[in-house]
Amino acid sequence: MAEEKQQGITETKKGNFSEWYNQVVLKAELADYAPIRGFMVVRPNAYVLWESIQENFNKAIFKRGVRNAYFPLLIPKSFFEKEAEHAEGFEPELAWIESDNKGVEEKVAIRPTSETIIYDSYAKWIRSWRDLPLRINQWCNVLRWEVSQTKLFLRTREFLWQEGHCVYETEEEAEKEALMFLDEYKKLCENLLAVPVLPGQKTESEKFAGAKKTFTIEALMPDGKALQMGTSHNLGQGFAKAFGIEYLDEKGVKQLPWQTSWGFSTRLIGSIIMVHGDNKGLVIPPRLAKTKAVIVPILFDKTKEKVLKKAKELEKKLAPLNAFVDDRDSYSPGWKFNEWELKGIPLRIEIGPKDLDKKQVVLVRRDTGKKEFVKESKLAERANKAIEEMHKDLFEKAEKFLKENSTEAKTWQDFKKALSQKKLILIPFCNTTACEEEIKDETTATSRCIPFGQKNQKLKCIKCGKETNLKVWFGKSY
Repeated sequence: MAEEKQQGITETKKGNFSEWYNQVVLKAELADYAPIRGFMVVRPNAYVLWESIQENFNKAIFKRGVRNAYFPLLIPKSFFEKEAEHAEGFEPELAWIESDNKGVEEKVAIRPTSETIIYDSYAKWIRSWRDLPLRINQWCNVLRWEVSQTKLFLRTREFLWQEGHCVYETEEEAEKEALMFLDEYKKLCENLLAVPVLPGQKTESEKFAGAKKTFTIEALMPDGKALQMGTSHNLGQGFAKAFGIEYLDEKGVKQLPWQTSWGFSTRLIGSIIMVHGDNKGLVIPPRLAKTKAVIVPILFDKTKEKVLKKAKELEKKLAPLNAFVDDRDSYSPGWKFNEWELKGIPLRIEIGPKDLDKKQVVLVRRDTGKKEFVKESKLAERANKAIEEMHKDLFEKAEKFLKENSTEAKTWQDFKKALSQKKLILIPFCNTTACEEEIKDETTATSRCIPFGQKNQKLKCIKCGKETNLKVWFGKSY
């Protein structure tokens, strides 16, 4: 039977990075453009990765006393008006619903985030100190109508995310847990996605609208742009005051609680494409992959039945890796190799008549392409070990890139030079909005985060010359 012509990646990662990325997303069948500009269709190959992220993160937050819930998609206009700073921050992004229905009592918008609609419920549910801490998470979609150019998984008007919303008696407890959930994000990125991140606090200019403090984890992509991977916010008491959330303490005195929120989105999928992908296509981090191995039988007429029988036996042995046999007759082994390389399956296992005689298989790791002969009796053990080796190698490779492409600058000229070299740059910075705007206007670079644990230091901002005790990461970003 004639084979369908396979079209692989025609652009290199080091050549036209943007075009390479788009080709990987489309040809690995991760997503597609929707008929409405700014929207995307998440295809099964990507949605299964999102499900894996959900499953992993749910386990982590359930241990922390978090429960999942779901809140309405539509938010009344009056809710946005209750918290002025928050409302102002999201005003340009709101998608208002127009309706001729006379039964509509108030103008509503599709949620850009859910603080306001969730905190209306919290005002009803919280009465006593015994109701605290309250920790709830929501997996949902949100809509922000500000995107002019679509970048699948990275910049779309609608995207999927999780948002956690917690309420506490004290600011100390709120801040401690805001940082705790940020650390859970760091673990998720590094232990599941094999993507190293830099944790820190956002500057005044970049913090979340309505928050007292915003904490973040930032990753560096191969094109030299930073990608915000997740944020956690100390919201202070502003939302509690605006939405009438109060409780009676142990002495029977009314108190305002402290709140946090924290979230990450499907841009995590974009990060693994960029960080780990290569000129053959997607490379799925092995701990993330639901299907960790594909078995490709090498078939000839005389030995076909025996080889397929053995392949099915191996499939059962590798059930914990969700392995499957690609037994399609209409495609050659080489065509199948290319397809599963394009789609990023971590391990490929080849078995043919010669391997049957030797009671062995050929094991191939997706990231290195290196072939290894493995005895059938040792396959499950070796495959599991290869999974862990692959994760370790992917992470160390990405970590090496981050270190080699991060630098410090002590002067404005050094900063601009490092920026032209597509690096992430640590600089003395005054943390004023006006100065950050000047840097952004002149270079398009923005602050990424203020690293934690800085010692008291006497410095001068490299842009305006004001005294400061902070060093801040800057770079171009998505």
